[in-house]
Amino acid sequence: MDVAALLDRARANGVRIATAESCTGGKVAAELTEIPGSSDVFICGFVTYSNTAKQAMLGVKSATLEAHGAVSEEVAREMAEGAVARSEADIAVSITGIAGPGGSEHKPEGRVCFALARRGAATFIETQEFGAPGRARVRQLATDHALDLIARSLG
Repeated sequence: MDVAALLDRARANGVRIATAESCTGGKVAAELTEIPGSSDVFICGFVTYSNTAKQAMLGVKSATLEAHGAVSEEVAREMAEGAVARSEADIAVSITGIAGPGGSEHKPEGRVCFALARRGAATFIETQEFGAPGRARVRQLATDHALDLIARSLG
């Protein structure tokens, strides 16, 4: 992913970006801010590893967490929409998943849920199954996928 080109497209379109990350622990924000001058496009990153942080910082509902669990498209949606609502960003990507080791039969290692929220538009949500290539690899694959979602949203 050419992050500099992504930022240039956001800049050209007047789009400001926020992130809401759980299992990636801020890796998407780190990739965006690695590029000099990104501060005119990248607004902020929320690293909400715990459910309490998801609720307090992004407004994720306890009922959503109880009904679907933190690793769910429903929580990813509320994370992304909360990041847009609680920042000056025009778009926000969210990531919540199981990097490993571990997981369960119902929520296996490597399952990562994403959402991309945009002011005034429907929120896109999806789940990727990265398998169990190890924690570091799942986190990198999720980071790369989130950056690709942002890039695709910019046209």
